Amino acid sequence: MKRLVILGAAESGVGTAVLGKQKGFEVFVSDKGEIKKKYKDVLIHNEIEWEELQHTEEMILNADIVMKSPGIPDKIELVQKLIELNVSVISEIEFASQFTKANIIGITGSNGKTTTTMLTHHILKSAGLNVGMAGNIGDSFAKQLAENDKDHFVLELSSFQLDGIVNFKPSIAIITNITPDHLDRYDNDFSNYVASKFRIAMNQNSEDYLIYDADDTTITEYLESNPVQSTLLPFSISKKLDKGMYLKDNNIKLKIDNSQITMPTTNLALEGKHNIKNAMAASAVAQLLNIRKETIRECLENFDGVEHRLEHVLRINKVQYINDSKATNVNATYYALESMDAPTVWIVGGEDKGNDYSELFPFVNEKVKAIICLGVDNKKLYENFQHMVDIIIETQYMSEAVKIAYKVSEAGDNVLLSPACASFDLFENYEDRGRQFKDAVRNL
Repeated sequence: MKRLVILGAAESGVGTAVLGKQKGFEVFVSDKGEIKKKYKDVLIHNEIEWEELQHTEEMILNADIVMKSPGIPDKIELVQKLIELNVSVISEIEFASQFTKANIIGITGSNGKTTTTMLTHHILKSAGLNVGMAGNIGDSFAKQLAENDKDHFVLELSSFQLDGIVNFKPSIAIITNITPDHLDRYDNDFSNYVASKFRIAMNQNSEDYLIYDADDTTITEYLESNPVQSTLLPFSISKKLDKGMYLKDNNIKLKIDNSQITMPTTNLALEGKHNIKNAMAASAVAQLLNIRKETIRECLENFDGVEHRLEHVLRINKVQYINDSKATNVNATYYALESMDAPTVWIVGGEDKGNDYSELFPFVNEKVKAIICLGVDNKKLYENFQHMVDIIIETQYMSEAVKIAYKVSEAGDNVLLSPACASFDLFENYEDRGRQFKDAVRNL
């Protein structure tokens, strides 16, 4: 019996434990922190051995295979010891994928991957396909396979998950874009992060597809010097393409193999140029799976969007409050500010990941009337923006941030929470931050 050790007992770890036990592994779960009750209950129910608040080396180093949660860096001593012992250290995605024959659609990118994943899943499900959605979203891939395999899976994949793959191969891969993010995990070297994203295509062959943003020079330059085996399907909103998806006269043109379809963008449920790109990528997947054009169009027009991503909360005294808490990096906030069509009170800040705010300057000068800094350390925000707006205020409380926004906004304005930073200095995660914003708005 092979010994499977799992480091980290959250969603991916516990899902892997359940699937591993089901497939006949001897399973041990170890978490350096405290295990949440809901996950502990699952481990106990499935009679899986576990420990918390420590990593007992003699229980771990004797593993045949180790599944490491994406939050644990490769550099920690325990992981390095395992690698020296030639123990295979993989991600949940790698472990789980060997137990399914499903057609896998893998989606990665610095921004837009959640929206593209949910939109792709929405189209496939609406077309009547037997499809699941997992990865960075919802229940873990491993848990879903343990409970109910599907014909298709749409997986949202982070660079950390891709770092732990060996044989994983999606038949369709999407790279939405690549901008600097998480560089603290990649020796502050952007090229390491880019290479990590491209691991999504490393096992693909000519029968598989790689859908990517041809307007993104990071992606196109990487492909020029590091060719992949996949069949390439680019999308663009700025240039006409002989193959792939492009924008012409407010219509999306899809040219794949010998078929061509046209989709109007006028009634897209999601606003903003970046969402036209997300729609292109999702439509390409649907087209490859022979889904009817009418179904694709209907889905693009009735998709509700993603919570905490440019989510319209309420309009109070003719001021629109918008929750974009999921914008945890500068590029995501770029899209948010780009899509603002009214004077904007911008709530920004949190745990800075080495941000360069310069790409936001044109939008701030043009659209932002006041800035509310919501973070423990707002010094960098002040240095960057204090000369661009008349009002810049700092606070460490969401309720206070929203009250200040209410006072400084006037009819016709937007109040936008788009932090451009991680949330961990004041909140549990970006969902907690977004929910607190919505509660504060509703309490005005």
